[in-house]
Amino acid sequence: MHRTKTLVLALAAGLVLPFAGWAQPAYPARPITLVVGFPPGGGADTVARIVGDSLSRQLGQPVVIDNRPGAGTTIASDFVARAAPDGYTLLLGSAGLYGGDRQLYKNVKYDGAASFTPISRWSLAPMLLAVSNALPARNVGELIALAKAQPGKLAYSSSGAGVVTHLAALAFERAAGVQMLHVPYKGGAPSLQAVAAGDVQLTFGTPPSVLPLAQGGKLRMLATTGAQRSPQLPDLPTVAESGVPGYEFSFWFGLFAPAGVPRDVADRLFEASTRALADPQVRERLEKSGNTPAPSASRTEFGQWAAVEGRRTLELTQRSGATNE
Repeated sequence: MHRTKTLVLALAAGLVLPFAGWAQPAYPARPITLVVGFPPGGGADTVARIVGDSLSRQLGQPVVIDNRPGAGTTIASDFVARAAPDGYTLLLGSAGLYGGDRQLYKNVKYDGAASFTPISRWSLAPMLLAVSNALPARNVGELIALAKAQPGKLAYSSSGAGVVTHLAALAFERAAGVQMLHVPYKGGAPSLQAVAAGDVQLTFGTPPSVLPLAQGGKLRMLATTGAQRSPQLPDLPTVAESGVPGYEFSFWFGLFAPAGVPRDVADRLFEASTRALADPQVRERLEKSGNTPAPSASRTEFGQWAAVEGRRTLELTQRSGATNE
């Protein structure tokens, strides 16, 4: 009987030991997909590829960029929200996740606070306030004076109702106490061409889009919307220091994972992001693209900050009255 019991225990041990060796490998054990809701070549894609390249070196696995443009980035966001929360499908996200997307697209099913785990902020980028050469205003103060003298007459273009170029102008109207006429276009290029042609008087555009036209003498830059002057344009004042105290509007990108991702995986991604954004070459490449490296102090800090920014974006989106349904 004793020999029989010993044999049974030995067989059981033989069955258990192999399974013990089947423990999950350390994360990451295979390539990671970073989903971007914009087409290749744009500002978001540039940030994703610059930081993603360094992130792959930090993690020891390829970070593959998966561009899924369309429906104001909601296609990409929905794809990641429904992905397995294992850290292998991530999202380059922004403030629209926190309600702005659902304001614009009523069929959106995800919720920023419930569907995603914030990992880290990656970049901040100011916009540029640019005006037509035909406009007599040479600074923000003169622009405000013209707008107040002609309520609802001064026209500004945007790359679409409810998008950041529109929201930046709405925030400016509120902060400066002016009322202007919104003329939406289908994209940044036609929006800026309208300013260059004098069809509208001003716009708020991204640096990569505005700078070539400004350098070519097709339009004039009056200010940057950031909290501080841009290192690339040190002589260009901010809107705030030009007579609109408190005004600041920057668009940002950060890393998000699906809700429910294991804490150790989220921590690993945060640490790798922090190291990537500390790399001097990464910082230089981001700054040359018009972005400022902006790593978060912690995952908690990023989550709280993103939620506040998201609420502000939602309020501006609601004020715009824009909807794409």
